[in-house]
Amino acid sequence: MSARIIAAAGILLLAVTGAAIAADKDVSVPPMATSLKPVTDFAGIKDRKARSVALFEEVGKVLQHPRCLNCHPRTDRPTQTDAMRPHMPLVVRADTGMGAAGLRCQTCHHDRNYDVAGVPGNPKWQLAPAEMAWQGKTLGQICAQLKDKSRNGGKSMPEMIHHMAEDELVGWGWNPGGKRTPAPGTQAQFGALFKAWADSGAVCPVR
Repeated sequence: MSARIIAAAGILLLAVTGAAIAADKDVSVPPMATSLKPVTDFAGIKDRKARSVALFEEVGKVLQHPRCLNCHPRTDRPTQTDAMRPHMPLVVRADTGMGAAGLRCQTCHHDRNYDVAGVPGNPKWQLAPAEMAWQGKTLGQICAQLKDKSRNGGKSMPEMIHHMAEDELVGWGWNPGGKRTPAPGTQAQFGALFKAWADSGAVCPVR
């Protein structure tokens, strides 16, 4: 391939990705929490429903953090960085959640973080299913999704608890590498809060 053809291809790629950036503005990023309260802090809330809602609001500090929202995008295109900018290069979810043919997630994202280039990695790296899109939704709407088996990957509540507390891709959020801000607290704390919410009746916030 001649240098002229390579240069033309490069110009075309820049034009396409530049247009995509212009058309897809940064997502509004909620304030980022840095810590989680322990489950014991909620024991003083005597009303069970109020305690359940309070527990989920604490869980929401993780669910609405960029480490989670970037992989639960509002469109078929993931976002990246703490500012939740549209993913570059331009990639899409496709049917499998692992990217379109020719540009799968694993093309760049391998089984571990590659901090030299700032590229995150995990053996399970992929986008969340389209029905689990969280960006732009309220905490109450996200809560309803998590409880709905038609929109949570068919998981029962015990399976959801295990997923949150044990899944290694979820756990990446606390070990993101590079200059990315980790999710607040630890996965163990998050899992304990999620279980306590489920045990208290899994009540969702109104909003």
